[in-house]
Amino acid sequence: MPPSSSHSRAAPAWRRWYHTARWKALRLLIFARDLYECRKCGAVEANTALLVCDHIKPHRGDEALFWDEANLQTLCKACHDRDKQREEQATLHQRGVWH
Repeated sequence: MPPSSSHSRAAPAWRRWYHTARWKALRLLIFARDLYECRKCGAVEANTALLVCDHIKPHRGDEALFWDEANLQTLCKACHDRDKQREEQATLHQRGVWH
């Protein structure tokens, strides 16, 4: 099949943003702003490997929304992986599937 086929699943360009020095610095800035506290459950976690810098409103590749500090929050990994993902999955029918 040609590369433009719907079966071709190249990673979107925005995924690279998560690997930049800019993102890594912003992530730590958000954790410090939020005092390393999960905005969902209130757990405080000093180990940043157990925290997620979460986009409140999914950016869907919108660069301005991706980097917007007001659109970022600290979540513990458990709340992000369980609760936030459940919330996002529940709205797929409203917003359509995105890559």
